[in-house]
Amino acid sequence: MNDDHQRFTDMYDECRQRVWAYVVGRAGRQIADEVVSETFAIAWRRLDDVPPGPLPWLIGVARNVLRENIRAQARRDSLQAELKAWAEGDHAEQVAERLEVLRALAALSEDDRELLLLVAWHDLTVKEASAVVGCGQAAFRVRLHRARKRLTQALEEPQRTSSPRIRVPSQEWS
Repeated sequence: MNDDHQRFTDMYDECRQRVWAYVVGRAGRQIADEVVSETFAIAWRRLDDVPPGPLPWLIGVARNVLRENIRAQARRDSLQAELKAWAEGDHAEQVAERLEVLRALAALSEDDRELLLLVAWHDLTVKEASAVVGCGQAAFRVRLHRARKRLTQALEEPQRTSSPRIRVPSQEWS
């Protein structure tokens, strides 16, 4: 057995139980073996980075692996909820609302549409969107506020003729 194999084996024998205990304390027994296995796989791949007295480093790696697992689960849960929302509900109503929003957007000026889409569709921050448009953040916020008001007005116009009202989610777009 070469030195790397022996070093890894010694580290594994010395630290595995304590890393496992850390993971169980944070996430439970159900995923502890998987996280510990991934932690030591990373340690093997990065053996040159493992310092003497490897336990804190290994626990840090296990912590990061746990975080990644949590993020991945959150992404899966979010996707599942989104798919469930698509599968349920009244599709005709969703189509009608979408058409109404598209009609209202089409009624706006190109500049207003651009501001709203940069923030709502492209998910840019005010700082990023103001850089795209080429103005300061304060000016962008004022323009965006005005564009939202005009969109709200365009959405409310059909309501006077009996269409359902669609609310513009201002917090989601800031």
